[in-house]
Amino acid sequence: MRSDSSVRWSLAQPVARLIVIVVLAVGLLGCNESPRPDLKRLYQLSTTGAETAPVILIPGAFGTRLRDRVSGEEIWPGPWWRILFSSYPELALEIDPQTNMPRPSRLEASGIAEQALRRDFYRPILRTLTQFGGYVRAQPGTPARKGERRYYVLSYDWRQDTLRSVRELDRLIAAVRRDYADPTLRVDVVAHSMGGLIARYYLRFGTRDVLDGEPHLVTMDGADRVRKLVLLGTPNLGSVGSLHAFISGEKVGWGRISPRTLATFPSGYQLFPHPLNNWLVDIEGKPRHDDLFDPKTWQRMAWSVYEPTLAAAADAPTLQRYFAYNLERARRLAWMLSVAEPVSPIRYVLFGGGCHMTPARLLVEQFNGRDTVRLTPSDIAAPRPGVPYDELMIEPGDGRVTKPSLLARETLDPGAPQSEDSFLPVAYAFFLCEDHAFLTSNINFQDNLLNALLSRQPPPDSK
Repeated sequence: MRSDSSVRWSLAQPVARLIVIVVLAVGLLGCNESPRPDLKRLYQLSTTGAETAPVILIPGAFGTRLRDRVSGEEIWPGPWWRILFSSYPELALEIDPQTNMPRPSRLEASGIAEQALRRDFYRPILRTLTQFGGYVRAQPGTPARKGERRYYVLSYDWRQDTLRSVRELDRLIAAVRRDYADPTLRVDVVAHSMGGLIARYYLRFGTRDVLDGEPHLVTMDGADRVRKLVLLGTPNLGSVGSLHAFISGEKVGWGRISPRTLATFPSGYQLFPHPLNNWLVDIEGKPRHDDLFDPKTWQRMAWSVYEPTLAAAADAPTLQRYFAYNLERARRLAWMLSVAEPVSPIRYVLFGGGCHMTPARLLVEQFNGRDTVRLTPSDIAAPRPGVPYDELMIEPGDGRVTKPSLLARETLDPGAPQSEDSFLPVAYAFFLCEDHAFLTSNINFQDNLLNALLSRQPPPDSK
């Protein structure tokens, strides 16, 4: 019979071997890691005397905290229990049936979402600007000191129409000019996700409403107020992920923001795939030509406000009329942001993800005698042999925005000609292996961002 000590030793041996293997593996991985650059030394000490402009950071959708203006309670993202379990019905905008517009909201923007549930979102970019770039966080209305590098944050209600956010950006730039006592000052803009669409609209049209159905020209009304524009994960040709949300809800924690709530956000429609996109295929893998911005398409598919339960609600006529109005504004926004500019005084610096499989198209198959949408290849009930559903429905990106959308291209093929209707004045683009929500934590983004902002060279012109 074996002794207790020998039994303990026999059990300990495999455990000890496992520990040794793990330690060796960690050591080997550490040996292969690239050294982290000393960004503080690179950018604070080597740019003494370099001309800098104040920076405005524009977060994306869901990137600004929202609080109840009466009670002060933070509704989005809120405490941990709300993030994990809530469907956020408080976020829904109330629609005025007479004007077909959102009524004034009880919620107001209250700052950038730096962190939630101990996960960093915008904190890394704030830390990069302050600790490594030598910038200081500034509030509008505080006079700037000579030689001071400043950054401001555009805190806005991301549920609202893009034009409303554009006008808030214009007010912030006017306040920054007053802070610097310089009415001709130009700012640098760093914009994440939907924030990039706000910045691009502002450069092209200033604060004019060009989504009203009247003919408008690209006038570059806002370009004389901006020096450089950096876009991070911006869906320049839209995001199929936004369609997923409108159809099945936006996942947050263990819950979802409902399609009914999302349908009240004008901004949500403005993230839909561009009309140029082939956004829908059939079970054979062939493109369908359904018009995404036609309410009849949504009604036929029984999506969003046309889902039977919502369509039977008492407020269905109001919500459907509002839905159709916002679809049309979204269509116009997509075209107005993609037609060619008469002159491009600013070339954009693009950052985006390229390693995560990202929704690129929906699929429709016949099921029980009716068209049924499939959001992912694994949802397909009766796949046809030989049809490459993975390639058709998902493409490289950051999990939310595909590489073609970031680049305003309709295809991954770099040899394919660019459509004249998807104009984007790009200086250069960087691709990172990072998820959409965490792009700001990437060291290569941080390094190249500071280089773009603090470079002594003027931004490339449009020639």
